[in-house]
Amino acid sequence: MSSRNAIHARYDAFHKGNRGWLTAMSSLRLHFWSIAGTVVAFLVSLWINQEVFAHTSFVRGVNWVFLPSGVRLLSTLLLGFDGAIGLLLAGLVTDFLYWFPHDPVRATAGALLGSLAPYLVYRIALEYYDLRASLMNLTPKRLLVLAVAYSVANPLFHHLWFALTGTTKNWFESFFTMFVGDLTGALIMLYVMKGLLALLPKQPGNSRMSNGMFSIQLALNSAYANQLATKPT
Repeated sequence: MSSRNAIHARYDAFHKGNRGWLTAMSSLRLHFWSIAGTVVAFLVSLWINQEVFAHTSFVRGVNWVFLPSGVRLLSTLLLGFDGAIGLLLAGLVTDFLYWFPHDPVRATAGALLGSLAPYLVYRIALEYYDLRASLMNLTPKRLLVLAVAYSVANPLFHHLWFALTGTTKNWFESFFTMFVGDLTGALIMLYVMKGLLALLPKQPGNSRMSNGMFSIQLALNSAYANQLATKPT
């Protein structure tokens, strides 16, 4: 009897270990797809911005309308730290290959600062607005506050860097242009996405489209819960 109990105990331990391993793998997959999705979304938004709003450029990398700023804020609000990592990777790719291929210091600084500002705003939303998955408890007023906070923080960080390195002229005009570009891009993306998320069903439906939209809702909620479970303190 004791040997049988020992076998059952080893069997249970084996399956508990397997469940833990599978849970860890599932979590890693969610992290990967959250980061990869952020990179793709940022690159697509940059391409659209350059195709549609290239004429609004004040200087290289500073536009009166900058849709990637909306992706920056959205990705951190939806995906937290995973979104920030995706933004950092996307920033390194675009800065090194597109914006500043001959200035590695500027490219690295731009990528770091571009991911830091939206992540700090995400932490503020988490602390003061009790941020939940899919932006469900962010009212239009709160979205506006967060968009303005990001649109101040991002150009502020960049222009402090510019001041330290002496690489900018017309400081006020450049700051104001980046602020307006970040704000318009953030507001466009935030309110469009907030409206689309509100349309997602809260439970499965009877059609393939409804079930597909419900799957998107589940994926966003799962990704948000996944990054909260491992968020840095």
